[in-house]
Amino acid sequence: MSLRQMEYFLAVVEESSFTRAADSLHVTQPALSHQVKALERSVGGALLERMPRGVRLTAMGRAFLPHAQLAVRSAHQAERAARAAAGVAGGELHLATLHAVAVGLLPGVVARWRALHPGVSLVLREYGSTEALEEQLERGVADLAVGPEPARWTGPLLRLGPEELVVVVPFDDPLAGRGAVRLTELADRDWIRCAMEPLVDGVLVLDRACGEVGFTPHTVLRTEHTSTAVRMAAAGVGVVMVPAHMVRGAVGEDCVLLSLDPAWHRSLAVFSRVPLTGAAAAFAELLGASTAAAAAAGGPSAAEPDAHRAVLQQGCDLG
Repeated sequence: MSLRQMEYFLAVVEESSFTRAADSLHVTQPALSHQVKALERSVGGALLERMPRGVRLTAMGRAFLPHAQLAVRSAHQAERAARAAAGVAGGELHLATLHAVAVGLLPGVVARWRALHPGVSLVLREYGSTEALEEQLERGVADLAVGPEPARWTGPLLRLGPEELVVVVPFDDPLAGRGAVRLTELADRDWIRCAMEPLVDGVLVLDRACGEVGFTPHTVLRTEHTSTAVRMAAAGVGVVMVPAHMVRGAVGEDCVLLSLDPAWHRSLAVFSRVPLTGAAAAFAELLGASTAAAAAAGGPSAAEPDAHRAVLQQGCDLG
């Protein structure tokens, strides 16, 4: 089997049609069909079921699909890495991150990157949880990832430092004049929760933390993204816990941020499957310098409070 055959197979799966796949690949339909049939002969069975209105995967096709996707993505990533090793004069860099990081941390860095390296275009993919982020990076969808530091990662990793998690309330909230609040003071409040909030030992992270101080949070709304959750909190729907940089940098013009006492932090990092070279290394360096400058100008402390370190290190996304 060949990489081209797998690319043709994936195009047919994506389009659910040989005709549309041939058009997208700019090849003739007979040539496409010939390559897919040759692939099926090499694996020993049909990967696609031909139907009057399109195609669908067979059992063999479903088993083959994720491996073909990984092989094609890895080949493309290898090509980008080889080109990137020559420098950052041109090409394309693929980034993966959490939605909250993309909204709050990356805009200024990306703007600076475009000014420094106008010949390198960026492709940004956003995910709702660290589990999805790490899984997709392993599948080769991006050259590097930016997000909470993975608990276990065998590839290259650059620590960016901690980010603070804060509580968001509207301007007219009774707590709005405070700089910090204890979690126990929020026991009778309504909470907004992100749908992708992670589990720690089978318990949602906020439920676990609140349970440790003696209450169960009353959830009134669940959302897919933290940007939506912040807007809801600003409107008075409930309180929400989110990364501080996201609110300050993007969606927090009409709400108040309250630090927790003791403060909550999580560690951010840039990580990759392979050594960073060329454009990937340059972007990681720029991001590291930007976060260091922000910390020096008054960002979160590098020291993480012991009280919540274990919970956050086990997967506090709030992404």
